Amino acid sequence: MTSRAGKLALVQALALLVGLAAVSSCDEQILDPMADRQPKSIRYKESDFYADGLSMRAPPEGTVPRERITLNPRLTTGRDPDGPVQPNMEAIPNYVATVPIPVSRKLLELGQKRFNITCATCHGPLADGKSIVATQMALRPPPSLIDPKYVAKPAGYIFEVATKGFGLMASYAAELSVEERWAVVAYLRAVQLSQTTSAGALPPDIRQQLEALPPDVQGAPPSTPPALQNEQQRQQHEEEKR
Repeated sequence: MTSRAGKLALVQALALLVGLAAVSSCDEQILDPMADRQPKSIRYKESDFYADGLSMRAPPEGTVPRERITLNPRLTTGRDPDGPVQPNMEAIPNYVATVPIPVSRKLLELGQKRFNITCATCHGPLADGKSIVATQMALRPPPSLIDPKYVAKPAGYIFEVATKGFGLMASYAAELSVEERWAVVAYLRAVQLSQTTSAGALPPDIRQQLEALPPDVQGAPPSTPPALQNEQQRQQHEEEKR
């Protein structure tokens, strides 16, 4: 019995040594180990290179990053100068009414791409608030952006929400550049227009193209993704059981 226990302890000790050896030999830069060994400044660590010993350097006084847009608050904030201060000591925001950059097909295509990647996850591909994520947010589901309340919002307000976030929605300033955020706003305006405009309000040439479509396509509602259909059916089944 003692011999067996000794063998087990020996095996465990060997396994521990092998594990430690494997961990110690791991290198974050396996393909380029010199990247770990080369002289460099590590953030929050003392540096011998600089006289003050700080490795994290402040930008030279009076300089800004090349890519930073300056002196154009309409473009970077979506606002004009604020209005008068209210009793709560906050100024009335004065949002720009329209997208302050030229709206082109290229910009709309960029907006469609970024909207589908970043926004449609919650708000749905038609911005109507119908998505798989929305079905899991019973407390406060994402709103429909084709609701008249949001159609009436100025473009600068939507840009600010994408920049700063709102409620449960986080800021997307890190994921979307200034141009991409305006592209999303422009594309959302196109989606809102497409979902809230009657066929009779369309230009004659566009209306003729629509009328030339097969009857089963003209008024067909957009198809619901199968995954969303399954989720909706599951929730309906649970409600019926209650």
